[in-house]
Amino acid sequence: MSSGHRLRDVEQHHPLLDGEEAAVGSAAGETEQVWFIQDGCGMVCAFITWFLVLYADFVVTFVMLLPSKSFWYAVVNGVVFNCLAVLALTSHLRTMLTDPGAVPKGNATKKYMESLNLKPGEVIYKCSKCYSIKPERAHHCSICKRCIRKMDHHCPWVNNCVGENNQRFFVLFTMYIAMISTHALALSGYQFVTCVKVQWSECSDFSPPVTVMLMIFLCLEGLLFLTFTAVMFGTQVHSICNDETEIERLKNEKPTWERQVRWEGMRSVFGGKPSLLWINPFAGLRLRRLLATRSRKAGPEFSV
Repeated sequence: MSSGHRLRDVEQHHPLLDGEEAAVGSAAGETEQVWFIQDGCGMVCAFITWFLVLYADFVVTFVMLLPSKSFWYAVVNGVVFNCLAVLALTSHLRTMLTDPGAVPKGNATKKYMESLNLKPGEVIYKCSKCYSIKPERAHHCSICKRCIRKMDHHCPWVNNCVGENNQRFFVLFTMYIAMISTHALALSGYQFVTCVKVQWSECSDFSPPVTVMLMIFLCLEGLLFLTFTAVMFGTQVHSICNDETEIERLKNEKPTWERQVRWEGMRSVFGGKPSLLWINPFAGLRLRRLLATRSRKAGPEFSV
């Protein structure tokens, strides 16, 4: 049995662990607990994300809908917008607090390697940064300080890596943000037209200058969010359907694995056959286990 050590990711990977073995190794320590990265920039970006979503909800609810003379217009749009906002923020939390697929630290021990039952001459890789046996398609994240299975990229807006275990929630987050951005822009356009017709009298409980400023900022926010999330949603779906992460695409890595393309790839990420569970960020959430766990620190991340 021979073992190889690599100081950086190389273009050609060799199979080491299959998904089940990797999942067992991870489940033994950390995936049962909430994951949170203690990164200053990421936490600030996550706070800004929540602030902007809540700001949009405030403007839509209190500036546009509540002053509306049409009861059903206000109720229907208020329910739809707030439901989408809840789904977006829940998807954000699930992305941020889910272990993306971290390889257990320091598992490059003689005992662990013997348990792999490696064939003579089989090559494995050890990460020189987190001292873990590196599974196929895993990459080291310098912010999380861990090797992440099927790492797509590290996103500061969710303060986490997007990897094997939380890519589904990240896709839902981008989808719901794009939807509420589109909804907010449509409501803003209708509100502007309505206020101009009545010469800004009785179209809002705020003064005309304040109303204009709030709505202009909302439109700018909506355009930026819609552009960014729509592009990210498209690239994520494309990556899933081609079974190729963003890192693998940028590094032009030749696949050494059997690709799961199109619906096979979608099922592997979202789980099972197409259903409403695919778009439900609450699916699989176990609050009892979440509340029963205890917090502990573990380097740059801590588990709750």
